[in-house]
Parts: sequence; C-alpha cells; structure tokens
Amino acid sequence: MLICCALFFILGYITWANGALIPFVRLAFNLETDLQAFFILFASYIAYFFLALPSSWILDKIGFKNGIVSSLLLIVAGALIILPAASQLNYSLFLIAIFIQASGMALLQTAINPYLSIIGPIESAAQRISIVGIFNKGAGIIVPIVLGSILLKDYDSIAGKIQALQVGPEHDTLLTELGARLHGPYIGVAIGVAILAVIVFVVKMPDVDVNKEEAVEESATIKRKNSIFNFPHLFLGAFAIFFCVAVEVMAGDIIGTYGHLLSLPPFFVKYGTAFTLGCMLLGYFIGIATIPRFISQQSALRLCTIVGIAFTTISVFTSGMTSYIFVALLGVANALMWPAVFPLGIKGLGRFTKVGSGIMIMGIAGGAIWPLFYGYLKDTLDIDFQHAFLYAMIPAYLYILYFASYGHRVGQSKS
Repeated sequence: MLICCALFFILGYITWANGALIPFVRLAFNLETDLQAFFILFASYIAYFFLALPSSWILDKIGFKNGIVSSLLLIVAGALIILPAASQLNYSLFLIAIFIQASGMALLQTAINPYLSIIGPIESAAQRISIVGIFNKGAGIIVPIVLGSILLKDYDSIAGKIQALQVGPEHDTLLTELGARLHGPYIGVAIGVAILAVIVFVVKMPDVDVNKEEAVEESATIKRKNSIFNFPHLFLGAFAIFFCVAVEVMAGDIIGTYGHLLSLPPFFVKYGTAFTLGCMLLGYFIGIATIPRFISQQSALRLCTIVGIAFTTISVFTSGMTSYIFVALLGVANALMWPAVFPLGIKGLGRFTKVGSGIMIMGIAGGAIWPLFYGYLKDTLDIDFQHAFLYAMIPAYLYILYFASYGHRVGQSKS
C-alpha cells in the first residue's frame, strides 16, 4: 500500500507540474502565444490515447511488476531528456520529453490499478482508492508550490527585461539562465523515480495473471453480443471521460494563465493549480461523506455538472479575484465526475470489460485537445479570454449532464 501511495504521488506530481510549466515555457522558450504553451498539455495527455490499449498487451507480455518498473524508467528517461531540451531551449525536444514521461504514466496507470484490488480485501478496495487519490491530488497541490517558487521566481521582472531587450547575446543569455531553472527539479525527479524503480524491483510484490479472470455472470442479452461495438453506452462514456478530463485540466492547469490575464499578483499565477486541487480534495471528502448515504452517485454527477456550469458562468461574468476564485472552485464540481462516469461507461460489458476499460482510458485525451481548443478560441479567433473559457467549458459540462441523465442507458436493457 505504501508503494501504491508513492506511485500515485508520482503520477500526481508529474501530471500537475503542467500548471507551473505553462507560464514558464512561454517565457523561457520565447513562445508567442498561450496556444503554443498549451502544447505541453497536448503532449502529456495525448499519450494516454495511444498507450491505453497497447499497455494491456505490454503487461500481458512482461507482467505487472515489470510493467511498473518499465513505466518508472520511461518517466526517468523523459525527465533526463528535459535537461538538454532546457539547455538548448529546444521546445520540440521538450515536448518529446513530456510525451515520453506521459507514456510511462499511461503504462503505470494500467499496471498499478490492479494492485489496489489484490493487496487487500475487495470489499475495502474503494477505501484504498480514496487513500491513493488523496496522495495523487496532494502531490498536485505541492508541485505548483515547489515548481512555482523555483521556475516562476521574479516572473514579472524577468518578463519585463526580456521584452525590453532586443534579440542578441544578452537576450539569449537571460533565456538560457531561465531554462537552466528546469535542471534541478527534473534531476530530482529522475533520481527519486529511479530509486522507487529499484525498490519496486527488489521488493517482493504479488504478480497478476491477467489471463485468469473470475467468471462473470452475463445476461442472455450480453452473451448474444459478439463485438465491443454492440455497446454504444461505452463509447458515449469514453466521450464523457474526454470531457471530464477536459474540464478538470482547464480548471487545474489553465488557472495560472487565467489569473495572469486577470492581472492578479504573481502569487496567484504561481499557485493556481494548488488552489484548484485543494478544492478537488474538498470535493472528494464531500463525496465520501454523502455518497450513497444522502445522494446517489448518478444524482451527484448531475448535480456536479450543474454546479460546474454555474461556477463557470459566474467566473466569466465577474472580474478580478472573484472570477479567479470561481475557477478554482470548479475543482469541487469536477472531483466526483470521473468516479461516477467510469463505472457507468463499463457497466454491463461482461467479457468485454477489459477492452472497454482501455477505451474509457483513451478519453483522457480530452486533457490534450481541450486546452488547445481554448487557446485557438482566445489567440487565433481573438475571443476575449473569459468568453473563450465559457465557450470551451459549457458544452463539455452539457455533454456530461447528457451522459449522466440518458447517455449511460443507450443500448442497455432497462435496469
């Protein structure tokens, strides 16, 4: 359980580092628009689209323990490639490094989740998932504080100097010094993750026989279905996951840029992701206390989408700190969406559950696509950043509301 908590901490730390990286890379790599900086999110989350299904095949071949070790080594490789990318101010190489790290995380997600079921009674699996979830989001709160204090130190004054200088040796030297700030954090990540890989390799951990599945009682209707495409609610669910991750990333990673455009003090630009993830933790605790004792999971999902729409609208039609606070509060609304959508998407799949889970994981690509969509609205179509936020968020929440109300029942017998 300690190893699982450590692994989920790493997942959270690397995933939510994006929030601090976005304003930093725009400055250090001398990018012209926020849209270019948002490609960090694309490189990070698109890996799940490509690795979700192949990860199951990889784990079949090498086993779950070796899969965990391999995933950690991929994360180490990505962290080490960031070093020359930062030294050379090569943004393309930097994005490749982020993609390699994310590939390791995609494999790790596929490998580690079964351990949460096998290291204790299945009846208490939900409790263990909640615990590692707290470690995951707790890391997300810590990382913007750590990276923000290192990468975004004196952000406004340095940005002013860079803008005032013409392209030349002094300008390039300042950018090189700025890029060098990445070295310490990612050398630390590489060393820490490598040590954990050695620990996982040495410690005796139970392996998982992925071919040995418990018999599943299937209804006559499910037995007649011979293809994953006979379950339309699964694909509607994958789109719901797409939009769940989209709104989560928009609220968690874009908030720093949002605060900068609201002309808020640098403190709120640096630590915006921490505020949103703190609200997500609050959402988890509310869910643990109220579901299913006071409200069903599906009702909670519908309520969360309505709250998300309300908070988004308030954030757009207010200004300054009020607007910023309501973006952060979206973390409360977003917290319970994934736990509610995922089981609805794979419900009733029977022998197709494993493949269906992989298809649902592919929906994480929403974190790759939606920030780029927001950046396109804001930078290319020149829509005001707050209205662009509205146009990006509201359709996503409306689709999740549709899935929660009707979509999850499409193609299924009444239950």
